[in-house]
Amino acid sequence: MTEADIITGCRQALSYQLASVSVKQCYLKLAVKELTGSNVAVGTVVGFPHGDNTTAIKVAETREAVANGAVELDMVINVGELRSGHTRYVQDEIQSVVQAADGKAILKVILETVYLNREQIVQACKLAEAAGADFVKTSTGFSPRGATPEDVSLMRASVGPEVQVKAAGGVRSLDSLLAVIDAGATRVGASAAFRMLDEFNQRYPSR
Repeated sequence: MTEADIITGCRQALSYQLASVSVKQCYLKLAVKELTGSNVAVGTVVGFPHGDNTTAIKVAETREAVANGAVELDMVINVGELRSGHTRYVQDEIQSVVQAADGKAILKVILETVYLNREQIVQACKLAEAAGADFVKTSTGFSPRGATPEDVSLMRASVGPEVQVKAAGGVRSLDSLLAVIDAGATRVGASAAFRMLDEFNQRYPSR
């Protein structure tokens, strides 16, 4: 995306009253400038899209993002470490990012569920909750498969009421949007957000 794309997207997000926009770190200051004083939050990504940065790099990214005005962070876990059974590493890394955010930004932990079995999804959710994350999130959108209602439902059942669930990746139609919401998602990340909301307003004009 170009600088012009970021500006256009921020203005559309404001027009549609989306919950937030997520931009690359290099465009954080620009997005914050566009949306200061609005109800649209500005966020960015950490360890994106593969999650295999060291903890120190993720912490540095977090600190810089917060300093540049991010109030939401979407961090990819180290999927390989989780699949290797190194649960302490995964939890400690998430906790390190929570601490680096210092209460100035909420943390959404991306599990990349396509690479995990059900047991690992449950385990990752519990690790994220124990580490102090605010959300668990299905996917980056860069993997072979994104959010499914089944994954969202399992994640919702695997965390307590204080932790929210975000669905992302592959949510490109209104029906798929409504399906993940019905499954328990309280936030949905989608590049097709504007088109889906237009379709919603056409389908349900009285709502």
